[in-house]
Amino acid sequence: MKRLPLSLVSAWAATASGAITARESSTAINVENDRLAFSVSKSAGTINRLSLDGQNLLGSSGRLYLDCHCDSGYWNGGLFELYQGADGSGTAYAGVRISANVGGGRTFESYYFLRDGETGLHTFARVAYPNGGALGELRFLFRPTGSGTIWNHLSSSDDMWSVLPSDAGGGFTTVQDTTYRVTGDGVNAVYREQMSDYFSKYMFSESWEYHTHHGLFSDGQGTQDGSTYGAWLVMNTKDTYFNGPKWSDLTVDGIVYNYIISNHHGNGNPDTRDFDRTFGPQYYYFNKGEKGASINELRSDAARFANASWNADFYDAIAEHVPGYLPTSGRGTWSGRITLPEGVTMPIAVLASNGMDFQDNNLANKDRQYWGKVASDGSITIPRVAAGTYRLTVYGAGIFGEYTQDDVVVRAGDTTTTKATWTAESAGTELWRIGTPDRSSGDFRHGNERDETRANKPKQHRLYWAVHDFPDDFPEGVSFHVGESDPQRDFNYIQWSVFGGKGNAVRPDPYYDNTVNAWNITFDATAEQLEGKTEATFTVQLAGVKTSAGNLDSASKPFADLDYTVTVNGQSLPVWTIPANHSSSCGARSAASCYNTRNKWTFDVGYLVEGHNTFTLALPERATAPEDAVLPESVYLQYDALRLEVA
Repeated sequence: MKRLPLSLVSAWAATASGAITARESSTAINVENDRLAFSVSKSAGTINRLSLDGQNLLGSSGRLYLDCHCDSGYWNGGLFELYQGADGSGTAYAGVRISANVGGGRTFESYYFLRDGETGLHTFARVAYPNGGALGELRFLFRPTGSGTIWNHLSSSDDMWSVLPSDAGGGFTTVQDTTYRVTGDGVNAVYREQMSDYFSKYMFSESWEYHTHHGLFSDGQGTQDGSTYGAWLVMNTKDTYFNGPKWSDLTVDGIVYNYIISNHHGNGNPDTRDFDRTFGPQYYYFNKGEKGASINELRSDAARFANASWNADFYDAIAEHVPGYLPTSGRGTWSGRITLPEGVTMPIAVLASNGMDFQDNNLANKDRQYWGKVASDGSITIPRVAAGTYRLTVYGAGIFGEYTQDDVVVRAGDTTTTKATWTAESAGTELWRIGTPDRSSGDFRHGNERDETRANKPKQHRLYWAVHDFPDDFPEGVSFHVGESDPQRDFNYIQWSVFGGKGNAVRPDPYYDNTVNAWNITFDATAEQLEGKTEATFTVQLAGVKTSAGNLDSASKPFADLDYTVTVNGQSLPVWTIPANHSSSCGARSAASCYNTRNKWTFDVGYLVEGHNTFTLALPERATAPEDAVLPESVYLQYDALRLEVA
């Protein structure tokens, strides 16, 4: 294996290893195999030229680069190093490191590796913050712009795709932060027919739970020979991200994102004290199809790389060039044998920071995370787990709560088997439940229900929230009667304190009626159900909640710590104060599941009566706080599921 640092490569000297060629000058580094070629601009510190089979993929002024929206801002230039060699199979590769030192001793590094026979770039990012500081957003951006741009479709999942609308000629009118009303003919008319009258990058957000890849597609219009092309970010590894499978973030909107760190949807920023972390690898994959090939044909081709074991030997070979990457020698296999509770579906097992909710593992900035689907027989195997000590969490749809077990030790080069029994939590006899506990508000009105008026039938929660006009849907407020009401029609996916106002282009004047913030659940109880019972337990699981702290968890605003009140037949239960650090801008940014939180109330069963009972669930009236961006100022929450038990 041969490594060629910059100091050993003369200006515009060409070096070759097998079918990989690398050129370097004082202004650029060029790397190519027989199909894919890229060029790094030293003045910009970005990839500014990228082509597949001679087809320009970036347009005249596009870039692929690591970007930080943080207290140091974006940087230009930096230090560069070129690597070249062959892996254990004899396959040639070349790679480039771009390193920038910015204020306060902070270091940002991006790495791009091209391997012979492949048409994608293996990417890593390294960030070092020796003295702490704000690290708001860190992301790779494949950002095609300018003349010659070929991309005209976007895809975040198998069923979430559309043409890419255009803001040319005034086709976009801002209605909310990065949310636009789409007007005009041509591609914009097609978009409206397929998807919505509105476009936002948040519509194409995805949860990392099951997500594997996303990208842009060209149907051949504008390509040199009419061939179709795809540009995909493939998550072949997820262990260096944060917040476990509940991380939810932007994927594609004309840019193909690799969001590494953000505050979106309640994601947590890492503790940056003594912070030095390498993220990746992830794979920017570029493919070419025949004329007429569909977006999902090229998408399906990209899916084959979404596997943490794929190219592991190659990553071991380049580990010496990527500080912080953990090779196979530091990893083991974890196997679970889990007795599952009856009725659970879609169970998932998570290994993350020991002693900590995996949603908060950004606070353990050296830890890694892993998860996978548990089979119906309770078995699961996760390969390539970093040696260490983990908390095991198991959750699934249909069951309230979760199973946790700390001190699960994984050893390098070995297989760890954990046996566990997950017993469904119970506080007695269940009188009723509303919704399916699945960490999502999708069961309720405008949640996962499809918009049948559009050809692509997107889930309604993905749309601009203002089109779901609460006063029209619930002119008398929410009054849900157990056993008669339908959750999909009679229980909204968002409970607001105030509806309308800022960020609502459909209803710009706030609607304050107290039926917005206070919802009623009614039910009939029989004497037999209450006889001999002494204690009642009411459980509320939230798929997300937006206090006035928003995504940034700022505790300085009114209602940053949000009081939520429950009364039972007029008698108040203890107030649940939802803390600022559980806040997420969820439904207003097209999501049905963000930071999950829950609470249980136990109370004397004497609060309940034979016959008609009423629970009132209330947010503070008119609870708003100023927003810097064009976003709703009301607090709100999104229910996952609710349950009443007696014992």
